[in-house]
Amino acid sequence: MSEKPATPHGAENRRGPFRPGDRVQLTDQKRRIHTITLTKGGEFHTHKGVLFHDQLIGAPEGSIVENTNEVRYQALRPLLKDFVLSMPRGATVVYPKDAAQIIQMGDIYPGARVVEAGVGSGALSMSLLRAVGDAGYLHSFERREEFAEIARGNVDTVFGGPHPAWQISIGDFQEKVLETEEPGSVDRVVLDMLSPWECVDAVSTVLAPGGVWVNYVATVTQMSRTVEAIRATGLYTEPESFETMVRGWHVEGLAVRPDHRMVAHTAFLITCRRLADGAVGIPGAKRVKEHTYSAEDLETWTRSQNPEAWHHEALGERGVSDRKLRRAAKDAKSMIQRGSLPAGTEPESTADTEPETGTEGN
Repeated sequence: MSEKPATPHGAENRRGPFRPGDRVQLTDQKRRIHTITLTKGGEFHTHKGVLFHDQLIGAPEGSIVENTNEVRYQALRPLLKDFVLSMPRGATVVYPKDAAQIIQMGDIYPGARVVEAGVGSGALSMSLLRAVGDAGYLHSFERREEFAEIARGNVDTVFGGPHPAWQISIGDFQEKVLETEEPGSVDRVVLDMLSPWECVDAVSTVLAPGGVWVNYVATVTQMSRTVEAIRATGLYTEPESFETMVRGWHVEGLAVRPDHRMVAHTAFLITCRRLADGAVGIPGAKRVKEHTYSAEDLETWTRSQNPEAWHHEALGERGVSDRKLRRAAKDAKSMIQRGSLPAGTEPESTADTEPETGTEGN
């Protein structure tokens, strides 16, 4: 008789009755959402009354409870998408709609060996870890220690501690990955950075034949330059570029219409696969000759004479102050101990959270 398989890391935190230390998402009659951490004898206060934590401790997930003024709440554990949109962050996160596409289009499977760069706040790392599982391997590379600290705190909070498949290194991806990964040993590469074309040689070295390379970029210019750099190597299948838009619908009786707000553009995704060494790629569509572009267009595309032009502000992104990074790292660390969102960070409604278009850092 075979032994019962071990429980996947973090799974016990996702099932069973509510326990002290659990994060609970409370939704009231007006669909407003609040996230609390259960403690024995604890109380959740609003201007409409008090809800006692002891009413939830020991109750099954999905319970309906009332506060002292008979305001009703439905109680559920937050989903990963809820946590991502409200967790401490130092950089723009990879939104759930894009993370789902990366997992599917990148074919991230249990046991896969994956490397990623541009960890940011750890949003994508969480999805990748769930996909590769305890027996998989995820090596994340981040240039800034402050971002790495935020990501560690968020990932540990979601999984209830360090994940056995995860390690994170500080430094430039194109240098560090060659020091830590053997040639042809990586199944999947996921890059979320400003200039992924700089990593073509490194990715081509560590990615196994048939492996998938996924790039997440914010602007058309970045997408164009990345695709052309990949094509120029002759080592990959024809790159596929796309974006994903999600539009919700209001459905109430005969009043059925699109929501007034939607999550539109957040980033472009580029996917391709590594060919075998020595294989000659099959050309895609006929290439447009360079002379058909103006000098101004070429300078904007290549920025070859001014590498410093490739920065967040030039791409229309908001910078992140050192003070904000320190605060987010502190909040992320405190969540490991308390298992909750820091006070004042919970949105009124997760559905109303605005996306921030950007890249480098998830």
